[in-house]
Amino acid sequence: MTRTYPDESAEAFPQPPRTLTDREDRSIDVIPADDADTQSLVEMYLDFDPADRAQGIPPVKEEAIREWLETILDGDCVNVVAKHDDTVAGHATLVPDNEDEHELAIFVLQSYQGAGIGTALVETLLGYGQAEGIDHVWLTVERWNDPAISLYEKVGFEISSAESFEIEMAIRL
Repeated sequence: MTRTYPDESAEAFPQPPRTLTDREDRSIDVIPADDADTQSLVEMYLDFDPADRAQGIPPVKEEAIREWLETILDGDCVNVVAKHDDTVAGHATLVPDNEDEHELAIFVLQSYQGAGIGTALVETLLGYGQAEGIDHVWLTVERWNDPAISLYEKVGFEISSAESFEIEMAIRL
């Protein structure tokens, strides 16, 4: 399948490390996942609400979470995490799909949703992707997930396909 991307490249996005104050007045550090403790990421995913899982990710059981993280934290993927004190509040990744395409996935703990952390994660991940020479990023989102669609449109994603129960969106970095 050939994906369509916007003709224009996005503006530059911020790169990690980055510190911000979320809408709940919490100090959030967005850093490369390499600089984070893998156990903290595992704990975040163990606390993740199963209702927010999509397409089978993140996995539910600890062993499967560790195997999945081992795969996406490898050298070909680009990853950032949002930390509040010692808690990993969110994680976003760009996973290579084809020669020059990467799929974006983002996960924010329920207790941190709606505070601007998802936007900060996506922007910082895209900035990290730009620095790594990534040009084409796409994602799928369930068509009824209005908060996520709004977030993606706000940072510059455009709908590239809406033929199923999922909407595909793309951005050119």
